[in-house]
Amino acid sequence: MPHDTTLITTLAAGLGLALVLGILAEKLKLPALLGYLVAGIAIGPATPGYVADMGTASQLAELGIMLLMFGVGLRFSLDNLLSVKHVALPGAIAQMTVATLLGMALAGAWGWGLGSSLVFGLSLSVASTVVLFKALEARGILASMNGHIAVGWLVVEDLAMVVVLVLLPPLAGMLGGTETDGSLQSPLWRALGLTFLQVGAFVALMLVVGRRVMPWVLWLVARTGSRELFTLAVIAAAITIAFGAAELFGVSFALGAFFAGMVMRESTFSHRAAEESLPLRDAFAVLFFVSVGMLFEPGVLIDSPLRVIGVVAIIIVGKSVAAALLVIAFHYPLSTAFTVAASLAQIGEFSFILAGLGMSLGLLTAEGQSLILAGALISIALNPMIFGLIEPLRNKVLENSRLARQLDQRQDPFAELPLSTEERYLEGQVVLVGYGRVGRQIGDALGRQGIPFVVVEQNRELVESLRQQDIAAVSGNAAEPAVLIQAHIARAAMLVVAISDTLDVHQMTGTARTLNPDIEVAVRAQSEDDARLLAREAIDCIFCGEDELAKGMANHVLKRVAPPGAPRDSPRM
Repeated sequence: MPHDTTLITTLAAGLGLALVLGILAEKLKLPALLGYLVAGIAIGPATPGYVADMGTASQLAELGIMLLMFGVGLRFSLDNLLSVKHVALPGAIAQMTVATLLGMALAGAWGWGLGSSLVFGLSLSVASTVVLFKALEARGILASMNGHIAVGWLVVEDLAMVVVLVLLPPLAGMLGGTETDGSLQSPLWRALGLTFLQVGAFVALMLVVGRRVMPWVLWLVARTGSRELFTLAVIAAAITIAFGAAELFGVSFALGAFFAGMVMRESTFSHRAAEESLPLRDAFAVLFFVSVGMLFEPGVLIDSPLRVIGVVAIIIVGKSVAAALLVIAFHYPLSTAFTVAASLAQIGEFSFILAGLGMSLGLLTAEGQSLILAGALISIALNPMIFGLIEPLRNKVLENSRLARQLDQRQDPFAELPLSTEERYLEGQVVLVGYGRVGRQIGDALGRQGIPFVVVEQNRELVESLRQQDIAAVSGNAAEPAVLIQAHIARAAMLVVAISDTLDVHQMTGTARTLNPDIEVAVRAQSEDDARLLAREAIDCIFCGEDELAKGMANHVLKRVAPPGAPRDSPRM
């Protein structure tokens, strides 16, 4: 052809084959993700026939990572991140340390040197936020407390890997690799200080300036009335900020895009921004998984099967067990521990970046990179199935293990009301499940009227904060009978479920009705479909967001324009 069509052929081959194999995977009751990975293997250099351009595919995958992480940021506010800092920060660092040591021990048993073992272990220690986001979103738990902890945990891992990527070049000579100019001229303390300074400057710039500028820019673009310009503004912001973060502050594309989404979330147009960028996010997410498949060398499965099994065992078993034990140590329930464990049972983009840097510095062999890629491919393919095992495994463990039951009924000081709690919070009170935006407004209204209420919230840190404000609160999942019992549901006047996740409402309502047959139940519904499902639970009152918004606006309009003497009752929706 008269001109270069590398980009077009890569897109056509990657997306076309991914579509066919994704449909085939779904027909076989397998995750479509597996089809995308196999599509990458098929057009990669390890298989005969057409070979897509690796450089082009890699850049397309980077775009996919940017847009996906931007979408995560749009749904994950700074408050969400700070609300789980006490479990995510120490937990992520401890889990990465354990996984790195396991990887180093395995590589050491193979006779590898210190530098190779360290890079290998670090590559196995960090999970893919892209894969996690897709898994949580597919199960509708991204906005749940467990989802917040998992995403916060991986954000801490990403930040830690930024530090590792900056420190590795100056340390290469000491670890037995190729000395770079940076390793000869830049002391370790200077490299470390510069890294923290750069990351801190970027985060501060985004939180101080970005939170004001980004919403203002979206508002200006929205005033034009052009949908095309609004979509362009959203995509341009995500990619430009991610690129600028990498070039100016040494921050990864993924982390830059994540913070761009977080600050854009402050805008009133954040929901529209998420909707406009969704099609591109989905398309480029497919290309990310295709590019992972292209990097895979199938020969490693034949040449080193035992080593591959060892790598996969560390990723799926070693990391997961370590994470689950750490979460339990922070007094969170088994469901949270298993969700975080499943979230970390894979590796992804940062592992590829670190492996590539390790090879360029002479710290990692081609075999090491192939083993990391094999572990990534297998763990990513198995991750949806691992998530599917969470609930059956939890029920099985609780059924057969006395220790597990004791851990799930842990002696957590926040899992029950203090003995000094006043009597008015123990009888005739409102039990309020969830203290997010909606729950907080309900609580404020009850407080102004002097109506006693008890908050049930999964976030232990929030429960601790509420108690410091003299608000009665217990920590735990209200779907578990023991948690509602601690909130004294048996003598409560009303149960109000203010969380967005309605999956556990059946258990909450059942427990409340069993212990208190006369209790009134009010539930928040996200959509009309949720409202119809909840109506089957014999709930007294269901509030749907769109309906309540319409009622409020209609009441305002009637008050302003209705003729004197006309009835002004709330319209029926």
